[in-house]
Amino acid sequence: MTTAQLLQATAAHNLSQFARTEAAYQTNGDSSSFIPRGDTTVTLNYFKPPEDGSVPFNYVEQPPEGQPQRNFGAFDVQVPIHDIRGHESEYTLDRDAFQVVSDVPDSAERDFVDDESIKKNYYPEIEKLILDHVEGSNKVFIFDHTIRRSSPNAPRAPVTRVHIDQTIKSATQRVHHHLPDEAEKLLQGRFRIINIWRPLNGPVQANPLAFASSSSLEDEDLIPVEHRYPDRTGETAGIRYNSGQKWHYLSGMRNDERLFLECFDSEARKQGTKVLGGRVPHTAFQDPRTPEGAVGRESIEVRALVFGP
Repeated sequence: MTTAQLLQATAAHNLSQFARTEAAYQTNGDSSSFIPRGDTTVTLNYFKPPEDGSVPFNYVEQPPEGQPQRNFGAFDVQVPIHDIRGHESEYTLDRDAFQVVSDVPDSAERDFVDDESIKKNYYPEIEKLILDHVEGSNKVFIFDHTIRRSSPNAPRAPVTRVHIDQTIKSATQRVHHHLPDEAEKLLQGRFRIINIWRPLNGPVQANPLAFASSSSLEDEDLIPVEHRYPDRTGETAGIRYNSGQKWHYLSGMRNDERLFLECFDSEARKQGTKVLGGRVPHTAFQDPRTPEGAVGRESIEVRALVFGP
């Protein structure tokens, strides 16, 4: 039976996309033939500022009547992208603002469909993972997660726009918002916001994640964007194109791998520090080599405040 026939058969039994993909890989025995690998050139979607010069904004939920969802645009740029497969250990949070951890044990969370179950089973695993792999960390507060599925009916799809989740303003607000009684003390030390990203139906075939080394980013490349919630306004960052930005991806990312994406680090670029991390642009992208009929990516990202040393 071909892989396509197997997928059709399992779909008829109403299995999840995760189960269909895993069954296909196990039966075929060679998933690598389905996965684009190696360096290539891809199209990325960059920030285009509002034409009227106003402050860029994005509404998290339904915008007020008469307001657009966002007031800024985007434009496409072709960029070279480097596959770090086989060289994962060469990249660090302090320099690149991303890091790969492999051979992570199976999660106690199996389905990733119920938020409360994810918080109960998966959050403690993420906290331990951070404490074990972020040197000097001594306190972790997980504040949310997002599941993305490549399906027209999915509540959240992969984001195909170059961005950073936090700025110094919004990172500081997060500490005050989530840990108000400890905020002043915690803000005196090092604090970071780190996303822990993983596929749910890996190895990833389509819609992989691209991430640029923080050390290749210039200060002027970041444009603050108001992130408007119903009860407050945070801030994300749109990214201006710069040919010096160095883009990477991890081909065929597996379910036992975790990608640490550091969106903010209070130590970054301080005088006398060697920390160049703290701001990792990232985006989903379409790989032109992806085979027709490839299974769309499903993933979860968990966002955490990380304190220490």
